Amino acid sequence: MAKKKLQRFAELNTFTNTFQFPTSIKGTWHREVFKNNHPIVLELGCGKGEYTIGQATRFPNKNFIGTDIKGNRIWRGAKTALDEGLNNVAFLRTRIEQIAEYFEPGEVSEIWITFPDPQPNKPKIKKRLTSSQFTERYRQFLHPQGTINLKTDSRLLYDFTLEVIDEKKLKLLTHTDDLYNSTMIDEVLNIQTYYEGLFRAKGMPIHYVQYKF
Repeated sequence: MAKKKLQRFAELNTFTNTFQFPTSIKGTWHREVFKNNHPIVLELGCGKGEYTIGQATRFPNKNFIGTDIKGNRIWRGAKTALDEGLNNVAFLRTRIEQIAEYFEPGEVSEIWITFPDPQPNKPKIKKRLTSSQFTERYRQFLHPQGTINLKTDSRLLYDFTLEVIDEKKLKLLTHTDDLYNSTMIDEVLNIQTYYEGLFRAKGMPIHYVQYKF
C-alpha cells in the first residue's frame, strides 16, 4: 500500500489538471487553467472527486475544482478526469484553512461541502466547515450571489449549520433533514460519494442545506 501511495504521489506531479499548494494561481483560473469564462464550482474536501466528476460530466458549461489535502484521494479523481477528457475539471491540493489564498473576490460561483468531518467535540467547533470562521473565508472569494451547499449524514452538523445561518443573518434557500425522502432530489443532488453510499446502505438519512450571503 505504501509503495502504491508513493507511485500515485509521483504520478500526481505529472497531472496537468492538478495543482499542489500553488503560489500564484489566484485570479488565473479562468484565463490560464480553464481558458474560458464559465462559472467555477468549488468542492471542499472532495476526497476521490465523485461529486466534482459527477457534476462536470453533467454540466460542460461550468468549471469544477475539487479541493482536498490528501493527494492519494485526489489522484483518483484527477486520473478519472484525464482519462475521460474532462477539460472542465481541476484539482487543488491544499488545506481548506488556506482556501481564500487561491481565489480572487467573486472568482467562485458556487461551493459544495460534501460529507465533511462534523468535528463533534465542542473544542473543535471552529474546524467545522460551516462554522462562522470558515464562512468568513468563503465570503472573501464567493460571488455575492453565489450559493453554499452542504450534504451530510451528521444531524449535529446540519443543525449547527442552520444555527450559523441564523446567527450570521445569511439567506437560507432550502434545507431538508431527509433528502432522499424529499421532493428535492435532482440530477445534482442524486450524485453520491463513496461515503454517502455507505451511510445510505445503513439506512441513515442524508441532510442538505443551501444558503447564500
